[in-house]
Amino acid sequence: MNKYNGLINIYKEQGFTSNDVVAKLRGILHQKKIGHTGTLDPDATGVLVVCLGTGTKLVEMLTDHDKEYIAVCKLGVTTDTQDMSGTVLTESEVHVTRQELHEAVQAFVGDYDQIPPMYSAIKQNGKKLYELAREGIEVERKPRKIHIGAITILDDSNLEKDNSFVMEIKCSKGTYIRTLCNDIGERLGCGAAMQNLMRTRVGAFALDSAVKLSQVEEMRDNGTLESIIKSPEYIFRDLDAIHVSDNCRVILENGNSFRRDNLVSEDPEGVNDKDFAKEMFSDGDMFRVYSEDDTFFGIYKYDARTKQFKVDKFFFEKN
Repeated sequence: MNKYNGLINIYKEQGFTSNDVVAKLRGILHQKKIGHTGTLDPDATGVLVVCLGTGTKLVEMLTDHDKEYIAVCKLGVTTDTQDMSGTVLTESEVHVTRQELHEAVQAFVGDYDQIPPMYSAIKQNGKKLYELAREGIEVERKPRKIHIGAITILDDSNLEKDNSFVMEIKCSKGTYIRTLCNDIGERLGCGAAMQNLMRTRVGAFALDSAVKLSQVEEMRDNGTLESIIKSPEYIFRDLDAIHVSDNCRVILENGNSFRRDNLVSEDPEGVNDKDFAKEMFSDGDMFRVYSEDDTFFGIYKYDARTKQFKVDKFFFEKN
């Protein structure tokens, strides 16, 4: 049975939790070592990057990536979950002009102290907030600093008809889009709730390359699944590559440090050119490390004091 290692861009469909997707993939791929990189609410759709095998070492790193969403926000209503799946708490008339809407939305661009919703998986005193919320308990939550890179209103043509508008949000990790909708409504004085949400990007993974679980099953059966699994090195492609001489292969395979003079003298990418070595290798610099046959071993950090490259993230597994 194949063991899959790497990253797969799943299109999460409505009705599934992120953990449902992981559980279904474990069944489809017949392997246990699978993890997702950022929860999407059951009603939300879109990009869910899933890590397989050695790729699970990247879960934490990918969670840190910036994300992009398209959300439908409905003005004039608030709910206990801050989206339209919850119990309606208030309803108000809406008298908001397009200019007022655009100004209110732009006020959230930049750093923003966001109070997480009660219906979230954040733990407080060992208990998830949504568990407390289901018991009717509301607790004080500390605001968390998040960053909104940009908000673009894509469609406000329904503002007068049904008090809704569509926006695209580029934001940091930890951002709750339904809370953003709620806060925009508060700023406008009429309340708001999120009506629909689609995640369109996580780091380098975009919606146009996301595949549904049914497609994963088909590709497994016709032998094409490997073609959509990105190797762990994919998210490190902004780092320079260095190649290590074959006589140090055993050192590499055991995850040990190696010296600058263990590098091959000529590198196809020019990275190991000795004329550039002094400029290239500064203390703390990170590199993708390969053997001479282009086997990816991991991410290594350069220590200028010892003139050695030390492993930071190790991905190689012996067959």
